[in-house]
Amino acid sequence: MDQIVDIATDGRHLSRDRGFLKVSEGAREIGRIPLDQIAGVIVHAHGTTWTTSLLTELADRGAPVVLCGANHAPRSVLMPLDGHHAQGARLRAQWQARAPLVKQAWKQTVIAKIAMQAAALEAMGEPHAPVGMLARKVTSGDATNVEAQAARLYWPRMMGTEFRRDRTAPDLNALLNYGYTVLRAATARAVVAAGLHPTIGLHHSNRGNAFALADDLMEPFRPLVDCCVRGLAARNGPQVDPAAKQSLARLIALDLPLGDSLTPVSVALGKLAISLGQSFESGTLDLALPAPPDALTLAGLGA
Repeated sequence: MDQIVDIATDGRHLSRDRGFLKVSEGAREIGRIPLDQIAGVIVHAHGTTWTTSLLTELADRGAPVVLCGANHAPRSVLMPLDGHHAQGARLRAQWQARAPLVKQAWKQTVIAKIAMQAAALEAMGEPHAPVGMLARKVTSGDATNVEAQAARLYWPRMMGTEFRRDRTAPDLNALLNYGYTVLRAATARAVVAAGLHPTIGLHHSNRGNAFALADDLMEPFRPLVDCCVRGLAARNGPQVDPAAKQSLARLIALDLPLGDSLTPVSVALGKLAISLGQSFESGTLDLALPAPPDALTLAGLGA
């Protein structure tokens, strides 16, 4: 099972030891995790050190190392240069993809996100129809920014009328930052493993964003984090404590409907990235986008 490794205690040393990531404090071993099970490493702590051999082993497995600021938002991501046996051809296809295909890919991504938002609200017992109905209005490339219209309706219903999404704010926003960081790391890994370049996005195009495509493809999965954060805050308050981090990190193992079966989020992200790469190469769009899980599953996140 894929795992997110979170380093939150100051002064830890990370190294490779016979196929394991070993965490040490001074001469004492704190714990170890099989390298093959690691989907990403998130570091919040001060004074963390690591060996070059560990970083290269993580790169060989496509597992990103994410360095976070005090607000739990990512500041830097270490990713491998090589990710796929056909990377050269796929990168060329990605770079040369025609605008109509890219715009249709973003349209489908936004529709999937809005459907997940509506399902999340319904599972929480909140009015969901105003959000869900907006999916019909999404055009090619979401030219009218229906995604933002849905967000304006969604956030007050999901987090309360006083809530404002602000990456620099504490409490609920910090919890969301952490959950999205987990999701972003897993998505970045999937993008690179599929032979795609994370800088070349469908919609996100900020010059300073080295993970624009990861930010695009994670959009339909974000409401899973939102549900978990709402549940965590209701149960134990909005603090970003170890229990909350564990709950959010476990989201990558949550099963989602995909095709005729249930697929863990981490695998669903991989299939979505691969389907996009194949679409670039064939010139015909066929994205493997997940459907929302059942209401009981969504309502139980973070509980």
